[in-house]
Order: sequence, then structure tokens, then C-alpha cells
Amino acid sequence: MSELTCEASYRHGIENKDVVVLFDAPLEPAAKEVMAIYPAIRTELETLLGWQCRFRPVIVLIKDEDIFQKMAGHDLFVAFAVSQKKHIVIDYSKMGRDPFTLEITLKHELCHLLIHYHIQKTDLPRWLDEGVAQWVCGGISELLTAKKESLLDEAVLAGNYIPFRSLSYRFPREKTGLILAYNQSRSMVIYITETFGESSLLKILACLKAGDDADTAVQKSLFMSFQELEAKWYESAKKRTSWFVYAAIHLYDILFFLAALTAVFAFIKLAVRKKNYKDEEDEDDF
Repeated sequence: MSELTCEASYRHGIENKDVVVLFDAPLEPAAKEVMAIYPAIRTELETLLGWQCRFRPVIVLIKDEDIFQKMAGHDLFVAFAVSQKKHIVIDYSKMGRDPFTLEITLKHELCHLLIHYHIQKTDLPRWLDEGVAQWVCGGISELLTAKKESLLDEAVLAGNYIPFRSLSYRFPREKTGLILAYNQSRSMVIYITETFGESSLLKILACLKAGDDADTAVQKSLFMSFQELEAKWYESAKKRTSWFVYAAIHLYDILFFLAALTAVFAFIKLAVRKKNYKDEEDEDDF
């Protein structure tokens, strides 16, 4: 490893033939950890996706949360990837906060770089890119979701999920829409792997790499149009999400509401009893 000259004076760097790590001065141990775990993460992704990682990524570890948020443009992100420059930027202050670890976060972002390296198309569906990155990490995204997993269940039950065509190029900026977009992306990719097999998902990616657009890639791999795929995903999501599941998700809210309702009835009942008691006293006095 050798020291690097960094653009920002407060950053230091180490590198080898496979990876470059830039870091704020107090994060040298974390940088060395990245150097140690990177080879295994790269090999795992190469094996899973069947693609070689023929580039040397630059991984930037940021200590200051405010600086990272200015770079990311949103306070929900813990990391992001810049595919054109092969850069990964990680908010190290969030690492260790369940479920985020340096290993999982690095794997998620490296998956983005690997996908964009092999699919040189500007119309790679954003939902597919995000869904695959979450799939390889066991469903973990790059967002601080604040336990908003029920958003997808609510959207499916109400029939107001975001059409996947709207998620092809960009995700919503507002918090609820952004979280829902990530949840839908993960849900669709998991549906594809569970219904048609992992090989079908990999075939979609291979078709995109070969130059097909998203609709053609889905048609060749799943033998159905994208519209049919979305309809089948929605029907499956509805079956999995019942009102009983919704009630279970919001159990504490429901119990709180019932408790409040009980208190209101008790208050009314007590008020009626007091009124009746006062009326009886007035009759006795008369």
C-alpha cells in the first residue's frame, strides 16, 4: 500500500492494485478494514452476477455527517455510488447502526458500479438497479428507512403504489415516495427470483448488457411483457398483504386508538351517571 495525494487536504489515502480508499484522518482503521474485506466482497459479487470487476473503485469514507449529506443531497442516504467515476462515498458515522455495516454497505454500492460497468445504457431501469443491489445484500438498502417497511403494504392495499414506468429513470425526492420506491424495487426483484428463478433475473441483466431495452429484456427472459409482469407482481403483493397483516403492522396504533375510544366512552358514561345522580337529588329536594 502507498500514501495517495488527495484533492481535499483533510483526507488521506491508501491503495493497492484492486482498490483505492480515501478517508478522513481519524478513519484510518476503517480504511484498512475496507482494504481487507474488499477482495471477498468483489469475488462474491462476481460469482453471483457472473460478471468480472475489471475496474479499480475509489472508496471515500466521510466522518462528518453534515458534509456527507451535502454531497448526497438527502438525509436518508448512508452511502451512494458515482458510476461514471467508479466512486463509492460512505457516511462512516452511520456504520454500525443496525442494519448497516461497512461490509454490507460496500457490497451494495459496489453492486451498483458493477452493474453500470457492464450495462452501458442510460435507460437501465432505476428500479432494477436498486432492486438488484438490495437483493445481493439480503434486502438491505442504502436508506435510513426509520422502519417504514409498511409503506409498501399500505400502498398495495390502497392500490396507489408507484407505477414502475415512473421509477425507470428517477425516484421521488420526498421522503415517503423515496422509501416506497426502494421498497417496490426490492419487492419486484425478489418476486422475479422467487417466481421465475435467479437465472431469469440474471438473463434480464444479460439482455440489457447485450443492448436490449428493458421491455425486450423482460420479454426474452420471462416470456411476457413488462405490463404483464407488473400486473402479476401486484396480484402477488396483494395476496401477501392482507388486512390482517396491516392490522398486525399497526397493532400499537390500533390498541392506542381503542384505549382512547374506551376512555372517551368511560368519560361519557361517568358524565351521564353524574347527571342522573344530580337529577335524583333535585327530585328528592323538591
